[in-house]
Amino acid sequence: MVLLSKLYMGLLLIATTGMLVWGLAGFFEYFTEITPFIKLQNDAYPSGVQFVHWFLITLTGGTFLIGYFTKWKWTPFAMVLLFSNLAVLCTIETFDFMSEQWSFSAYSIEMLSYVAHSSFLLISALSKSHFRHF
Repeated sequence: MVLLSKLYMGLLLIATTGMLVWGLAGFFEYFTEITPFIKLQNDAYPSGVQFVHWFLITLTGGTFLIGYFTKWKWTPFAMVLLFSNLAVLCTIETFDFMSEQWSFSAYSIEMLSYVAHSSFLLISALSKSHFRHF
């Protein structure tokens, strides 16, 4: 069980590093209109929604990485808050702006991942000992 928890925490580190890089690249493209490596902007989203999208992704990735390496005790709670904001944004993006059928499958997977990540950060012994929360 300890090995599984360490693996999951490692995957969270990798995923949030990816989120930070993706968010920064998205902001770069948003502000400069230069495509960094692939087109990241979604033309279906209004500009304001696109800005919030990149802001939340960058903030989530950065918060977890800073919280993890500083062992900030509020990291799990901050991440639950950020994941819930991402879930709301994903709901808006999926149901208000997307028309492709596959997006509903992606939506379901994303919602389940936010619940799994939040549960792990709040409940697991590894998270509790690393972040020294309750």
